[in-house]
Amino acid sequence: MPSLSEIQTRFVTAIRDRDLPPPEDIVGRGGEAPERRFGIYRNNVHVSLVEALMGSYPVVQRLVGEEFFRGMARVYVGKALPRTPVLIRYGDDFADFIEDFEPARELGYLPDVARLEWAWNLAYHAADRDPVAPQALAAIPPERTGDLVFDLHPSLQIVSSPWPVQAIWETNTNDAEVRPVDLTSGGGDVLVLRPAYDVELRLLPSGGAAFIGALGDGLRLGEAYERAIAASADFDLAANLQGLIASGGIAGFGLADPVAGLDDPNAGTPDINNNGE
Repeated sequence: MPSLSEIQTRFVTAIRDRDLPPPEDIVGRGGEAPERRFGIYRNNVHVSLVEALMGSYPVVQRLVGEEFFRGMARVYVGKALPRTPVLIRYGDDFADFIEDFEPARELGYLPDVARLEWAWNLAYHAADRDPVAPQALAAIPPERTGDLVFDLHPSLQIVSSPWPVQAIWETNTNDAEVRPVDLTSGGGDVLVLRPAYDVELRLLPSGGAAFIGALGDGLRLGEAYERAIAASADFDLAANLQGLIASGGIAGFGLADPVAGLDDPNAGTPDINNNGE
């Protein structure tokens, strides 16, 4: 007698592949193979998942057209069924699938547009959290600024791309007027954030992604500055920190213990009022 896991595996395999008959473990009231009823169920599953993808990736759909998108989504659904009953979480690796989807190969920007849409989706459904006030850091002693650690807003996401994905997204969102986007204009690092009710997109300045990534990894401000300046010699600490606070990207902060072993307590501590110079 097959185990429950074996039955479930055969069931899922048949749900994925429209050409397969119902699993032999599934029988009708009279002991017959319920091909018609199983086919209806399978079709409903596929249709609902395709529609879920259409809801999560409206810009990708607009770029390729509904017919192409549905065809691409059907192939994806045949390979990737949900891992959670929450359908808003379905399609987290759709961008990776598009990257390997041969009919979309010439649309090199499409996977990163999908990544931006998924980041928007995550930001929209993220937990609410009040951002810190812009003046909140004023009470921190200047000699301790390098020991600041930050709690980033739960909705914060960064999408990096060599393509101008923010411009592509903005000109293909909702009823926005579609205007040509120069695909050779270069890409960048896009900050995706929902500090209040609306998701906002902002192109980060040079070194900003490395800086925010370091803060998200739990590094001190001084360490994050070093990582950012290594990524870009043009990194401006004051502008990036102030921009992150003003945009609502910081939900909390504190002071870590001073770094042990430093003869000078100010060593490695950037001056946030002097661009770290």
